[in-house]
Amino acid sequence: MTDTVLEMTSNSSTAHNQERLDALRLYLITDRTLLPEDQFLAGIETALKGGVRALQLREKNLPENELRSLAKDVLKLTQKYSALLFINHRSELAHDIGADGVHLTESSPAVRKIHKQFPDLLIGKSTHSLQGAMRAQHQGADFVTFSPVYDTPSKQPYGSPQGLEKLKQVCAGLDIPVLALGGINLSRITSVRKHGAFGVALIRGIWNSPDIEHKALQYINALTGEIK
Repeated sequence: MTDTVLEMTSNSSTAHNQERLDALRLYLITDRTLLPEDQFLAGIETALKGGVRALQLREKNLPENELRSLAKDVLKLTQKYSALLFINHRSELAHDIGADGVHLTESSPAVRKIHKQFPDLLIGKSTHSLQGAMRAQHQGADFVTFSPVYDTPSKQPYGSPQGLEKLKQVCAGLDIPVLALGGINLSRITSVRKHGAFGVALIRGIWNSPDIEHKALQYINALTGEIK
C-alpha cells in the first residue's frame, strides 16, 4: 500500500471516528428505576426520537443473561436511529452483541487492557480527577465523563461537587472530549460549555421529564447552539 493510500485511509478513519464522537454532545445514561418497567424500551425510543445519539446502558443490577437480552433489544433501537450504544463496564458483552462501545468505571479493567483486547470498541471512562482523566486519555480512552460537577443523588458516593473550575482544568488538560456529569440541567448547559465541556452526560435530566422527547430536543438545541 502506497504512502498516499495509507494517508487517505488514515484520514478517512479519523474523520469517521470524529463523526461518531460528535454524537457525544448529549450522552444519555439509562436507569430503569426512573421508568415503569413496561415502558423502558419505549422511553429509550422516545429519547432517540428527540435527538439523542449516544446512549449508555447502565443497569448494573441485572443478571448477565437478562442484561444481554435487554442490550440486544436496545441495540436494535439505537441502530434504527443511527445512534451509538455503550454498555456500562461489560466490554465482552459490548463486543459480543456488536455495540459501539463500552463505558469503563473505576472498578473496570484498565483502559489500555480493554483497548488492546477490543480495538473496535469506542471507550468511555468515568473520572473524578484531572489525574484520572489524563491517565484514561494516555491509555487510549476516546472520551471521559467528569463528575460530579454539581450535586446529584447518583454521584453522592463520590463526594462533594467538583465545581466548574475543576471541570475547566480537566477540559484544558485533555485532547479528548470531556463530558460534564452530575446535576446538569438546561440552565447549566451554557456554564459547563463555557468551561470547556464537549458535551454533557445525563440521567434524571431527561428521564424525569413528563415529555422525554421534547426534553431531549431542548438539550440538543442548547448544546448545539452558539456559546455566548
